[in-house]
Amino acid sequence: MSNDNIPPKSFLEESKIKLDTSFNTSKFAFDQCLEFIEKAGKANFNPKFKLYQEDLPIIFKLLTYFYQDTKNAESQNIDLHKGILLTGPVGCGKTSLMTIMRFFLSPKEQFFIKSSRDITYEFIQEGYPIINKYSKGAFHRKEGDLLPKTYCFDDLGVESNIKYYGNDTNVMAEILLSRYDMFIHSKIITHVTTNLSACELEGSYGNRVRSRLREILNVISFDRKSKDKRN
Repeated sequence: MSNDNIPPKSFLEESKIKLDTSFNTSKFAFDQCLEFIEKAGKANFNPKFKLYQEDLPIIFKLLTYFYQDTKNAESQNIDLHKGILLTGPVGCGKTSLMTIMRFFLSPKEQFFIKSSRDITYEFIQEGYPIINKYSKGAFHRKEGDLLPKTYCFDDLGVESNIKYYGNDTNVMAEILLSRYDMFIHSKIITHVTTNLSACELEGSYGNRVRSRLREILNVISFDRKSKDKRN
């Protein structure tokens, strides 16, 4: 018997992912976005990259934000004028998802992803100008326009306090506080990924930084028991 007339399985059938009715929107086709994300993950990260049912609420919130879907933003408790704080345990897929989200944006809208650890290494080499580089000096020219740089600071909390000429400097805390001021005055957007809980963030950066982060970021969290998807 020929298989020519047998239709191919859809992405949802192959992945055994079920969409519930709350994932409805006129701004984007969620099932097609999931298929794109899985293909992009396989091409850019790991041939074994796959999505899980537990990922769907997180991905829907991210797409709602990056598509600026005002209707679903309200139901998902997302402020489209703030950035994203994506939290979850090691290996749950935070960095991969934020990297892939850039593909849903126009070149003019795309943000830069920078490791927090790499920024501290830059600080060791170049000193305090690095804080300005990622805050008040974070502008670039795109298609003739001077635009503020939207950064996603990856793995916040992995870096540690370092000594620069004998002074303890919490580099990322200083950058985040400066970008908070820029958000208030010019609406510059910041995104963050971290393995830390809110209490751990406060322990590493102090109550002032934690409070400022709440004002400029939407918190989207993986379950603390999410599986490590790197294997």
